[in-house]
Amino acid sequence: MTSSSSSTHVDLTTDRLVLRPWTTAEATAVLADTRSAHWADDFPADGDRVIAGLFDDHPAWLGAHGHRLVVERDSGLVVGSIGLFWPPNDGTLEIGYGIVESRRGRGYASEATRALTEFALTAPGVRTVFANVEPANPASVRVLEKAGFQCWATEEDVVRFRFTGPDPRG
Repeated sequence: MTSSSSSTHVDLTTDRLVLRPWTTAEATAVLADTRSAHWADDFPADGDRVIAGLFDDHPAWLGAHGHRLVVERDSGLVVGSIGLFWPPNDGTLEIGYGIVESRRGRGYASEATRALTEFALTAPGVRTVFANVEPANPASVRVLEKAGFQCWATEEDVVRFRFTGPDPRG
């Protein structure tokens, strides 16, 4: 993974993807159901619309450690979104993701999750990234396992996963 930065954003680049912050114009387009030539035919999905609708209430989600669009490097198309629910709480930060149906099964969600998790752990005070998944969603469980997350709790309606970075105190 590599990153490039400017004063306003940081793009994360993996072998097959670019994770770049949303812009307010893109969020507005998603909410207005205005199509972009740079979107996969089935983007945005319902989850993308939900996130776009929450940016006004959570402006930090548009920052460097917030939500990103998942761009397929080969085509240049937006194929999903992934995000950190900033700010961290007691050293922990939640991650969420979604890839459009036409691009599922290619490992994009795991690749993006791994890259954004590694990036999140470079933020001051962040020690753990976590995700909660419904047991009825085995594909999402596999995404987290492939990204290196460990299951640490199972309840009736949720499986809890986490990825913990090295202790900064040594």
